[in-house]
Amino acid sequence: MKASIDSRIFYHIYPLGMCGCPPQNDFSSPAGSGLREIEGHLDRIVDLGVNALYIGPLFESTAHGYDTLDYFHVDRRLGNNDDLKRLVSACHDRGIAVVLDAVLNHVGRHFFAFKDLQQKGRESSYQSWFAGVDFSRRSPAGDPFHYEGWSGHYDLVKLNTGNPDVANHLFSAVKFWMEEFHIDGLRLDAADVLEGGFMDSLSSFCRGINPDFWLMGEVVHGDYRNWARPGRLDSVTNYEAYKGLWSSFNDKNMFEIAWSLNRQFGNEGMYRDFLPYNFADNHDVPRVASVLKDPAHLYPLYGLLAAMPGIPSVYYGSEWGLRGEKKEGSDRQLRPRIESPSAEQAVSRIDRNCAPATDYRALEETIRHVFRIRKENAALRNGGFVPVHTSALQYAFIRSNPEQTILAAVNADGSAQEISVAIPEGVWQDLLDASCTIEARRGGAKVSIPANWIRLLRKL
Repeated sequence: MKASIDSRIFYHIYPLGMCGCPPQNDFSSPAGSGLREIEGHLDRIVDLGVNALYIGPLFESTAHGYDTLDYFHVDRRLGNNDDLKRLVSACHDRGIAVVLDAVLNHVGRHFFAFKDLQQKGRESSYQSWFAGVDFSRRSPAGDPFHYEGWSGHYDLVKLNTGNPDVANHLFSAVKFWMEEFHIDGLRLDAADVLEGGFMDSLSSFCRGINPDFWLMGEVVHGDYRNWARPGRLDSVTNYEAYKGLWSSFNDKNMFEIAWSLNRQFGNEGMYRDFLPYNFADNHDVPRVASVLKDPAHLYPLYGLLAAMPGIPSVYYGSEWGLRGEKKEGSDRQLRPRIESPSAEQAVSRIDRNCAPATDYRALEETIRHVFRIRKENAALRNGGFVPVHTSALQYAFIRSNPEQTILAAVNADGSAQEISVAIPEGVWQDLLDASCTIEARRGGAKVSIPANWIRLLRKL
């Protein structure tokens, strides 16, 4: 997968939500049908232009999936191990690479080693498996010892990944996932708090099994080069560009996203040596359709996502413009049930709070078109990046390689606008509208962009 990562377009599924699983695991119910339901969506996903799936968490947990209790068995609410084997195989049959959400920083309170610590206290041989264990004080959960919880959440018990026994347990699980399910990569949850040495060892371990195995880290702040570098991770989540994507439209300030992309990929860009994972929303943040003040901005936003440097991703249901916000600390609206692969049926049955903010058919078709253009034009996947115009509501840049030159020009205005751009001489044709051509002469050209739209002009 690593060799072709520049050509991948991701679809992100949070399965416990998409499949409408019970919020709590009763540890006794028979295996559910969630993974088999997801298999029914694959043809639709492929038709959207997607060729990589980021899915998870998948393994047995108490509630939301990030409180793992068993790394070797699929969460019964979703199905069983055979269901996951079949899903991955079905993805591969369709040319879809599969990346699992790997929760290696912390476990749930029902994890076997933590249960042993609760029962045996100081006599437990697993005391050193967890961070910050202190028998001089009680935990907020009432245990006769204190421990470190991820970001202060004590239902998420932080592992001591510097302990070789912990690392061996986790590496055994990863090896099992690779050999049993034949996955293509991992997204490391909370990579920004994982120890660097642990990630380096994990990288070496995985590449020893499969040299093309791909590793991405969840990172919010900081210099992404601390994580995405040789011998560690291949990519990280691009939260910097995520924020700029929507706020540039809301604030009528395209200078924000322009500054971020130039900082990352310009002539002296910090991240020119790897491709970050770009997204408009995910299972942890409000749906972009709820964040944008003007739903019409969904169209140029997804066009920009497809054209900018990096690896684009769409979160399940957002191709239909589904809305969703955190309510009273709950992520439920961000992770709604999708009852059918049919867009019409799924949208008609969706929670009314998540109903599309725009014409779901038109948005899905737009995303399909811009993803197709990205897949068919290598310059958009791995070409250079040169900004050529920035104003409050318009933004344009060139993506190019030795064979292709493409101008991406975004208009966030509610009316058509014309911009002047310094581009190479010649005839340029819009890949979204073949009837639109411009001729650039010495000094550049003027480009007319429809309201709330993007031009993707290729030099002929």
